[in-house]
Amino acid sequence: MSATPRTIEPVELTKAKGIIDEISGAFSKKVVGQEQLRTSLLVAMMAEGHILLESVPGLAKTLAASTLAKAVRADFARIQCTPDLLPSDIIGTQVYDPRNHEFETQLGPVHANFVLLDEINRASAKTQSAMLEAMQERQTSIAGVIHPLPTPFMVLATQNPIEEEGTYLLPQAQMDRFLLKEVVEYPRDHEELEVLNRFDSGALGTGSTVASVVTPEQVGWLQRLVDRVYVDPVIKQYIVALVHATRETERVLGPELGRFVEIGASPRGTIAFYQVARSLAIIAGRNHVIPEDVRHLRHSILRHRIHLTFEALAERVKPETIVDAVFAAVPAP
Repeated sequence: MSATPRTIEPVELTKAKGIIDEISGAFSKKVVGQEQLRTSLLVAMMAEGHILLESVPGLAKTLAASTLAKAVRADFARIQCTPDLLPSDIIGTQVYDPRNHEFETQLGPVHANFVLLDEINRASAKTQSAMLEAMQERQTSIAGVIHPLPTPFMVLATQNPIEEEGTYLLPQAQMDRFLLKEVVEYPRDHEELEVLNRFDSGALGTGSTVASVVTPEQVGWLQRLVDRVYVDPVIKQYIVALVHATRETERVLGPELGRFVEIGASPRGTIAFYQVARSLAIIAGRNHVIPEDVRHLRHSILRHRIHLTFEALAERVKPETIVDAVFAAVPAP
């Protein structure tokens, strides 16, 4: 039998708060507002997951992803996805060396700690599928040889939902591998004014840089700390009941809303709730999970895991509406 993880001590929570505050401070110096986005990025990193950012152009998706990555003193790679991008452009390939008369392996940009896939929906399905092994198995295969990816490893992908020309739908198998899907909203008036002020001061110029404030070792320590957060059996049952409700919506929500859901969340959704809740507990300075930790990022966890029917799309029913109805129907402990 495996040993029971020891209780997280207050001194460890204080250390975790210091690391999180350092990253948040570096993020806030570069990105105005976007508190929800910052939380989601932190949670994805701490839970050893990947995140998909979606919004119209110009809302700092790429800036936010690169800022988080650069705040950690680790390898960072940015891949601009285009329709002619090949799998070998991402994972690497073998190149013939005429001097030694042999092939040598050149690893691709995915072999970095933080990988930004910009406009992922512009890459072809074949190229997107090349990311599946990397995202799930944390390794790549080149000419039959396995190459492990570094630790920590995180994919931050962006996509623009309003342009269809030259884009490809992400396979559902890949969508499900994103721990979170965050929809970035327009900034508020005072935040947009602050953007102009920072632009005038040069803080948002091309010459401004992001300070590396933490190390990969500190990120790894945070991830191991998350694994020790206590989750009461009642909270676990609550998570399972929520995910099961997405698969039985007609019974749970009734025919009026239930008919809009074709397929509910998979067990990956259950695991996502579990890991996200534990990460949020650490961010809040607790060594245990409360129901609010489960509810906080419910839209980001489920919006890409619930398949709506054509009728729902025709009537413009949003996944968030279904998610809120499920949480209202399932009693919290």
